[in-house]
Parts: sequence; structure tokens; C-alpha cells
Amino acid sequence: MDRIRIHAWAACAAVLGTLAACAPIKPAQPPAEPATARPSCVAAVAGDPLVGNWLSVSSQKGVAGALRTLYTLNPDGTMSYVEQIKRPRAPSQGLYESGCWSRDGQTLILRTLESNGSPVNLDDPIYTNRYRVDRANATELRLQGPDGAVKARRMSPGYRLPF
Repeated sequence: MDRIRIHAWAACAAVLGTLAACAPIKPAQPPAEPATARPSCVAAVAGDPLVGNWLSVSSQKGVAGALRTLYTLNPDGTMSYVEQIKRPRAPSQGLYESGCWSRDGQTLILRTLESNGSPVNLDDPIYTNRYRVDRANATELRLQGPDGAVKARRMSPGYRLPF
């Protein structure tokens, strides 16, 4: 009886060994693509009148409520903007984006790196916005963008949109 068990175990081991030898070998995983490096923001020129908090309030035909946008352009070249739609008898809805800003002559360039806290695809052109600067002074900012004119007023440092 012991001899039969030994032969049975030996046969099982032989079958398992054969099956293991025939099993497909998992190919090596290709090396992961290096993550695209997050661009560095470049500081604004000292005294640039675009630096600051700018609030734009507008309404669009067919949309109930007001669209409020707060642009925060920091001296170190970082930026954030918050868009919020405020409707009667409904909670506010918003979008928060952050990244870098720069100026190329009379063009303001906003480059989003994170949208609502998540990294964005840096190759997607939707995350780069260009505005022609028509006016920038101590109290008012006027831009011309792909969706039309933007008129904003300067707000105090640290100003935030109420939700």
C-alpha cells in the first residue's frame, strides 16, 4: 500500500512538472514610460500690472444665473482660476484650475497643470488659454479671448469666491 502511494505521488509530481514546463511564460513588462515632467513656472517681470486677483462676472444668453471667474496671477508665475456658476435657488457649481501664467507681449497665456486637483494631459491644447490684453491698470483688466471679451476688476489679495 505504501508503495502504491509513493508511485501515485511520483506520478502526480511528474504530471505537475510536465504541466509547469508547458505553461506559458509571462513576458517581461516593458519599462514604464517616464512621467512627463511638470513645467516650471517663470516669475513675472517686476511690476507687471497683470499680477493680482481679478474677478469677472458675466451672464450668457440662455443661462440662468451669473458666471463668476476669479483669476489669481501670482508674481512667481503660478496661477489659479476658479469658475463658479451662481444660480437662483440652486447650489453653486464650480471648477478650480491651477498652473502657470506668462505674458508674451500683449498676450496673456494661462497653462493649466491641474484641474480640480488632478493632473491634466499637458499635450492637450484645451489646457492652454491665450487672451489678448486690451487694458491692464490698477483697477481694471480687459482681455479678448476665444469666447469673447473678458472684463475683470481687481480684488484684494487673498480674496476668494464664496461657495
